[in-house]
Amino acid sequence: MLGLLGAGGAGLALGGIGGATAASAVVRGERAARSHPFHGAHQQGVTTPAPDALVLASLDMVEGATVDDLRELLADWTYAASRLSQGLEVAEDGAAGTSPEAPPPDSGEALGLDAAGLTITIGVGPSLFDDRFGLEDRRPTALVDLPLFAGDLLEAARCGGDLCIQACAADSQVALHAVRNLMRIAFGRAQVRWLQTGFTHAEGSAERAMTPRNLLGFKDGSANLRVDDPEHLAEHVWVGDDDQAWLAGGTYLVARRIRMTVESWDRTRLREQERVIGRTKLEGAPLTGGAERDDVDLDATDDTGQPAMDANAHVRLAHPSVTGTRILRRPFNYVDGVTSVGQLDAGLVFLSFQRDPEQFVTIQRSMRTDLLNEYIRHVGSAVFAILPGIAEGESLGDRLLA
Repeated sequence: MLGLLGAGGAGLALGGIGGATAASAVVRGERAARSHPFHGAHQQGVTTPAPDALVLASLDMVEGATVDDLRELLADWTYAASRLSQGLEVAEDGAAGTSPEAPPPDSGEALGLDAAGLTITIGVGPSLFDDRFGLEDRRPTALVDLPLFAGDLLEAARCGGDLCIQACAADSQVALHAVRNLMRIAFGRAQVRWLQTGFTHAEGSAERAMTPRNLLGFKDGSANLRVDDPEHLAEHVWVGDDDQAWLAGGTYLVARRIRMTVESWDRTRLREQERVIGRTKLEGAPLTGGAERDDVDLDATDDTGQPAMDANAHVRLAHPSVTGTRILRRPFNYVDGVTSVGQLDAGLVFLSFQRDPEQFVTIQRSMRTDLLNEYIRHVGSAVFAILPGIAEGESLGDRLLA
């Protein structure tokens, strides 16, 4: 037990959150160039550029855990994440440890690797605000489980959770190392409920400004919110202080695991594929005309005078003029082997950040007649309040648990 505590228990907090300041001071050269600041008004991993690899984990506090366990866990995660995101080992003792007779604090698979643009984002789910920790009156009004949507085939083992960890990096081993070590730190206080990996195009294989493609072969996110537009982010992404003041500067994460029946899609004619999506497959241009990033003219007609885009095309039903709202999308592809009938278990890890989950609900309900529904199944679902950013010396749980 003592060895396990040394590897990942409450002892990490004893190093002090302020230790992150000293840790940051030793970062030099490439490590600094490939890292993002950990401290600030908002957490990493929301508006920072989406890299190639995702590891998303949902955890539940263990039976009998106390509010002090939760406080210490969030403090330990803060200290560890501030180091990991700068390319350092999870604790000063690192993979070498202090004794050959005890497990080392760091699992070691990222030794010799730099930060690889790693971002770590921590959030809390609706279930955390039951009667276990005395937080009932601190639950934000908007933080509730998502409703069941038409066509959902949700699997309970892929839904919900008290806490979430999102790790994104240009190196999948760096991202997995981060989540693995935060899970080790949680030992005895929280346990994993589900874990999902994801990927986009590999670094160096395409222009970084290129819109990534999903496993249907179409560009995904052509009309996404711009992360360099603070007015749009304030309007659509960041939470204000009009509900729970502790969440001001945070946001809400919606995570959906969307399985694609790629075998059926691969046997579909190109013309039909483009009709379903509402864009050309090669360039990603809207069928209503123009270039990829041009706005969609929903009133455009073709040479015969018919609407240029099907009334139930995916792009049309998701358009802000139809839904009346916008979200910041951050999707990744996934492949998890094959199903029991030999088909690829593959699809999209749909992640979106919004000021209120109702924005996603509104868009999803608009997609009820989406032509794409023939080829996709929503099998996993979760919503989390992403904690606001912190200053040096603070813990991510300070405002929530004050």
